[in-house]
Amino acid sequence: MKLLSRKSLTVTAAIAVLGGLSIAAAPSQAASPAHRNTAAHSSAAAHGGLTDQDLAKLPLTDRHLTRHERENLAVVLRDYHVAEGNSLDVDTFVNSFAKDGVFNDMVPGVAYRGEALGNVLPYMANLFPDVHRELKRITVNGDVISIELSIQGTFEGPLQSPAGTVKPNGAKVDVPTADFWYLKDGKVEQFNCFVGYSTMYKQMGVDFDWASAVNKH
Repeated sequence: MKLLSRKSLTVTAAIAVLGGLSIAAAPSQAASPAHRNTAAHSSAAAHGGLTDQDLAKLPLTDRHLTRHERENLAVVLRDYHVAEGNSLDVDTFVNSFAKDGVFNDMVPGVAYRGEALGNVLPYMANLFPDVHRELKRITVNGDVISIELSIQGTFEGPLQSPAGTVKPNGAKVDVPTADFWYLKDGKVEQFNCFVGYSTMYKQMGVDFDWASAVNKH
């Protein structure tokens, strides 16, 4: 499927259209057993601390976490939980950040602060109603949490672009992503996310018109 061929976007502009997709929802209850486990831990984090049993089911590189590290991990898992479509809670997500906290969507170079942090969640739910994250590897080191994951979902909502509206086509996406959370005193000071947007666009059926760009020079 070829989209945006005549009014092609520059790579930077095109990627910026999807800025914020890094905040995908936590795995849904209808997902695979591994997804259900992650969702359950996200829910547990939202209502209290993480037990040894919780940690045993997470893809942690080291399960010997201090109490402080468990508390930090609980904050991060709670943020994934409240970003899920069926448990969307914008206020909880925004309030998890420090007053000057920032979410950096690193690939397009877009930063979200304050109320803007909450704009990402409804946008994601509209674009990929069944969006979830498959957490593959979690490393907790004091106030820093690094996560290798895959954003998955179905393209069922319209995507607004500088060239017009890209209509949903039911395409499945499975996008490699890396998240880096930096916390202090139980609050997120910085969240840096790297999303494989090129892979995502290709899976959504968006085709960048490179020939058109080359012919301009």
